[in-house]
Amino acid sequence: MNQTIKDLETRRSIRKFKDKQLTDDDLNTIIKAGEYAPSGRGLQSAKILIIQDQEIIKRFSQWNKLYFPEELAKKMGDADPFFGAPTILLVLADSTVNTYIEDGSLVLGNILNAAHVIGAGGCWIHRAREEIDSPQGQELLKLLGIDPKYKGIGHVAIGYPADDINPEAAPRKEDYLVYVDKID
Repeated sequence: MNQTIKDLETRRSIRKFKDKQLTDDDLNTIIKAGEYAPSGRGLQSAKILIIQDQEIIKRFSQWNKLYFPEELAKKMGDADPFFGAPTILLVLADSTVNTYIEDGSLVLGNILNAAHVIGAGGCWIHRAREEIDSPQGQELLKLLGIDPKYKGIGHVAIGYPADDINPEAAPRKEDYLVYVDKID
């Protein structure tokens, strides 16, 4: 099987990480894959915030919990929404570009796939939009010199998996594929 296809089929969300920071080479490889994600009309509407300072990650973790749906808040309790990852990549995208959500989503997908290929792993974490839309998020954008037209698309909790095992994929749903041969 083609290695790229095999990598895509075997990537899984990682929710437990080693207490070890990504090497600069690995982080740069992962980020470069995000930078080269396809984007609508080639406008590259996304930005990637790289967060490795553990105190800042703790603050983002507490902030992210504010936007948990009630059901998830009960399930997660005091757990870290970023699963103890040593690095958080927060993807934003320019909301004036009509494909900004798709552009940012492709960046997140490339990041996750690249991490898997090099032996790291990650998990897409939601609630970035709520964070960045909040007054605190708007203040953060201002502090970083980022135009408020940027919206949060998602985070990737990223690092080296704590276990050497790669979880098995759930069976694909029966009606996943629909072949359209003819429409009358």
